[in-house]
Amino acid sequence: MDLIVPLLRGARVTIEIAALASLVAIAVGLVVGLARLAPWRAVRALAVCYVELFRGTSLLVQLFWWFFVLPHFGIFLAPETVGIFGIGMNIGAYGAEVVRGAIRAVPRAQHEAAIALNMPPALRMRRIILPQAFRAMLPPWGNLLIELLKGTSLVSLITLHDLTFVAAQLNVATFRTLEIFSLVLVLYYLLARGVITPAVRWLERRASRGWVRSEV
Repeated sequence: MDLIVPLLRGARVTIEIAALASLVAIAVGLVVGLARLAPWRAVRALAVCYVELFRGTSLLVQLFWWFFVLPHFGIFLAPETVGIFGIGMNIGAYGAEVVRGAIRAVPRAQHEAAIALNMPPALRMRRIILPQAFRAMLPPWGNLLIELLKGTSLVSLITLHDLTFVAAQLNVATFRTLEIFSLVLVLYYLLARGVITPAVRWLERRASRGWVRSEV
């Protein structure tokens, strides 16, 4: 019990960072994914640059850049802000490719049918394309959110007292390494497989109700 209570306090910080970073990642992924398919070359180029930058560099280095480098330019961000937006924007770059791929996977005939009905592009995307792409996005997004959860362990290096930080502090104070990090493994597993995975599967079932796969 003397280990569980502080670890649960750290887990609460981890959950808060993961939940808010997930919202950022989903929003960024949707916006950048749509930008990757925009008819304007400049918009597509900016989206590609964003995706390549955030996917091609280390998440840890990105967090350090936000936290330690931006102050040199007079920009000071709270550790919580860095954790939420740093992780969210990194995972959002991967999510953008998931969104783009799911939209591209919608049969061409669906696009053509919507055009034949004289739907404007925005309405076509909102009413026809995105609802079909949503089902295809869910499994890879579930994997990304689990990766996001695991990535929150890096915020311990920017002074946030998350689960990993608390575990390290307890280990230094008590030397009960086996017990501490075994409990940490269990807690991360429960958060990933006991919360994220069931939530995504529930969304998949909801999205599949009344679904009839197009043959055209």
